[in-house]
Amino acid sequence: MSDARTRVREHLLDYSVRRGDFVLKSGRRSSWFIDSKQTICAPEVMVDVAQCVLELVPAEATAIGGLTMGADGVSFIAAGVAATQGRWLRAFSVRKEVKDHGAGGRIAGALQPGDRVMITEDTVTRGTSLLEAAHVVQEFGCEVVGLLAVVDRGGTCTDMAAAEGLRFSAVFSAPDLGFSYEGT
Repeated sequence: MSDARTRVREHLLDYSVRRGDFVLKSGRRSSWFIDSKQTICAPEVMVDVAQCVLELVPAEATAIGGLTMGADGVSFIAAGVAATQGRWLRAFSVRKEVKDHGAGGRIAGALQPGDRVMITEDTVTRGTSLLEAAHVVQEFGCEVVGLLAVVDRGGTCTDMAAAEGLRFSAVFSAPDLGFSYEGT
């Protein structure tokens, strides 16, 4: 495990993972919850998070983003760190609803039709946000080159992505953090 990956894992466990009784987005109960934004947005590991993400972004990608709010921190720090390394990735967000004023639409940011896009998310259990963002981006005229989460707590995203002809990767899985998967 790289030094950056070790620091991010330790930070996730110290600051992002909570134990208790939680209701997940799916309605299921869980004995643990992860607010990975506590790590993604922390200045002491922000660059490490970006570096771990960038290791999983294929060279052909020209843009990175996903459904707001979960993807925003991941996408923006990764694109910023990539720029300092001479790698240009446009960053964007997919709105949850169509904006009915201004230019309208669901895309906010620097995405352009024809971009080859890595769809991101902070934490996934089922992966529905990743797929929603992927579909919006495809309708916008972009090619999705992969789906990526900082933490995969569900263990079902690889199969879900494959069913749509997409590749899924995660910086960390639930087992990497000492937990069982909580899929569905």
